Amino acid sequence: MSLFNQTIHNHQTFTLTGIPGMPEKDFWMALPLCLLYSTTFLGNFIILVVIKVERSLHEPMYYFLAMLAATDLSLSLSSMPTMISVHLFDWRSVTLDVCITQMFFIHNFGGVESGVLVAMAFDRFVAIRFPLRYATILTHGVIIKIGAAVLLRSVSVVLPVPFLIKRLPFCRSNVLSHAYCLHQDAMRLACADTRVNSIYGLLAVIFTIVLDALILLISYFLILQEVLGIASREERLKALNTCFSHICAVLLFYVPLIGMTLIHRFGKHLSPIIHTLMANIYLLLPPLLNPVVYSVRTKQIRQRIVRAFCGNRIGH
Repeated sequence: MSLFNQTIHNHQTFTLTGIPGMPEKDFWMALPLCLLYSTTFLGNFIILVVIKVERSLHEPMYYFLAMLAATDLSLSLSSMPTMISVHLFDWRSVTLDVCITQMFFIHNFGGVESGVLVAMAFDRFVAIRFPLRYATILTHGVIIKIGAAVLLRSVSVVLPVPFLIKRLPFCRSNVLSHAYCLHQDAMRLACADTRVNSIYGLLAVIFTIVLDALILLISYFLILQEVLGIASREERLKALNTCFSHICAVLLFYVPLIGMTLIHRFGKHLSPIIHTLMANIYLLLPPLLNPVVYSVRTKQIRQRIVRAFCGNRIGH
């Protein structure tokens, strides 16, 4: 009995995995990862600073964009410590408590990002449906309440996950599939019945990601109805153009997620490298490209960035 307890105790430490089957190649991923994280932090930080500094951007659309940038920063910060430690320093060991903490933040900010995308779709619908009442409907108070509701929903859904994992004994392999901790990855290592974890995980996905996807589809159906009702072709294109950046952000979030889900479900025969690659794309790509999309596609953001960083020199 004591030997069994000791075995469980020894497995309160997990081993992270960089590139499956090729640990000698992990170091060569360190520089690209450092550049990727640096670009992500810089891009989202610039978005936040420009929105804060430029008074003309103190509008609902840009407040929601600031929420998205803050969420992307937080999501990247959640995965960065272990990703860099594995690939750069070859530090692969992580305690259960640290793993559970990282797991909570990664899943939480993933849920927040999904909720923020829904809030941004609502913003676009109000702007197109009620252009004259846009600012009076989406007041500062309403925006704060929407942001708080998105955060509270995600925290409430993800909060049970650490407790569900903590109760499980881990007496099998302690090697995780990624360089960061995820609920489904840690759950498969347990040597106990994990049906409660599986059912709760499925329900959590349905009530966040799946529900948000349905709301987004309905939102854009309503937006398209409103746009088609606009008489002027030029005004129709202008209205659609204001939604283009948000559509790109939605695709950046959901396409990798769907791809990762399909590979996990139907790609058991594929190399573990493919599974790791898709998981990394889902986790790292949206925070990297969202600021690029909004900077390139949104004229106001692009102009404000140029003015903020080059305005004085241009003026002289």
